[in-house]
Amino acid sequence: MTLVTEQGHAAVTDAVRLVLARLREAVVAGQVDDSQLELALAGLEGAVERQLSRSLQYSLRPVVNATGVILHTNLGRAPLASEALDHARASARSYSNLEFNLESGERGNRDVHVDRLFQRLLHGLHRDVSSIVVNNNAAAVLLALNTLAEQGEVIVSRGELVEIGGSFRIPDVMAKSNGILREVGTTNRTRISDYESAITGKTKALLRVHRSNFEISGFTEQPSIEELVGLSERRQIPLLEDQGSGAFFDLRTVGVTGENSVLDSLRAGVDIVLYSGDKLLGGPQAGIVSGRADLVRRMRSNSLFRALRVDKLTYAVLEATLLAYVKMDYESIPALRMMHLSKDDIARRAQALAVRVARAGMEAVLIDGESVIGGGAAPSAVLPTKLLGLSCAGLSVDEFATQLRSAAIPVIARVEDGRVLLDLRTVFPEQEEALAGALAGVGSARLGQA
Repeated sequence: MTLVTEQGHAAVTDAVRLVLARLREAVVAGQVDDSQLELALAGLEGAVERQLSRSLQYSLRPVVNATGVILHTNLGRAPLASEALDHARASARSYSNLEFNLESGERGNRDVHVDRLFQRLLHGLHRDVSSIVVNNNAAAVLLALNTLAEQGEVIVSRGELVEIGGSFRIPDVMAKSNGILREVGTTNRTRISDYESAITGKTKALLRVHRSNFEISGFTEQPSIEELVGLSERRQIPLLEDQGSGAFFDLRTVGVTGENSVLDSLRAGVDIVLYSGDKLLGGPQAGIVSGRADLVRRMRSNSLFRALRVDKLTYAVLEATLLAYVKMDYESIPALRMMHLSKDDIARRAQALAVRVARAGMEAVLIDGESVIGGGAAPSAVLPTKLLGLSCAGLSVDEFATQLRSAAIPVIARVEDGRVLLDLRTVFPEQEEALAGALAGVGSARLGQA
């Protein structure tokens, strides 16, 4: 009765049925003899407890990201700052002033909690700018195009008709927005004259799209932001930039060149910049629209905005993340901190871990390698790192990686050149004990099998 009291009658019943069904299948298949059956029946309670533990644990779990991919899409992209989580917890566990003006006592606007901070970060533009937040960058693009170019043409270079993860394509998003795609140029070469000659009375916007996950090199040409801004101003047609990742810091500080920040684009004269919250910004999943206040007001009044808006948790995390930028406390934002880690710092941590795993009978070697930013940001940019290459006698590299993923806190590693590779750039210092424990577990299992 203890299990029923703790876990509920329905959950225990389901667990008993699953355990008995597996036992019946084993008996029918001839895999269990009479003596083994007696042992299995004697251990039914323990088997039910283990099944309950597996079935009632959370599916969404923390993992150790040892891949060296900082903004790993499959692993949740940017980890959040502790202060952001504290603010979200405080705002969520009670009522909040999400849409309530404390000064007037009347209904307020949820945008104010972050727009005030965006304005401080995007100051000095000699024009009014504003920002709104929706649930991801695809939604931001959808809202912008639907508001500014519904039933009108949007000019895009053929070299920028990208597809991002999950088979979401710019032409498909544009079709859903009821905008009409007008392709110009070729895959590798598009000139400003191509845009200009395509403008008609139906043209509602010019769109520049960041090539988030690939590069075109060789015989190429692409108009500069300045050229597009000049055309936009001459013809009085809004210029939108789908920047994708959207940095609020100078990427050159981590050795990445040729990538505009949000402020760079707005200073250059881009009317609307569209970007993600959980990539280079280092915050929660969100799509952010920043730019000309009059155009942003039109998007805010679009009924689609309500369908795409975000909740109080996202606003709380985003507000805390932006406040860290305002304070210039970049160290508190995990993704930025990881980007700025030096190769020497990573090497020292890797060497210490190598000593520990060697005691478990594993072969460990330090290798020069590369981390990547990920998340569609600066696709060709790499950060020098020191990798810990591991192999374990008696285990294939795939078996080794599988056992790491099966640890109490799963460890996700790279597998290359016959080794499991760990990049400690993306492993939090406080996770190193869990990582060492997972590696020790693999070594112990191997020795037990031997």
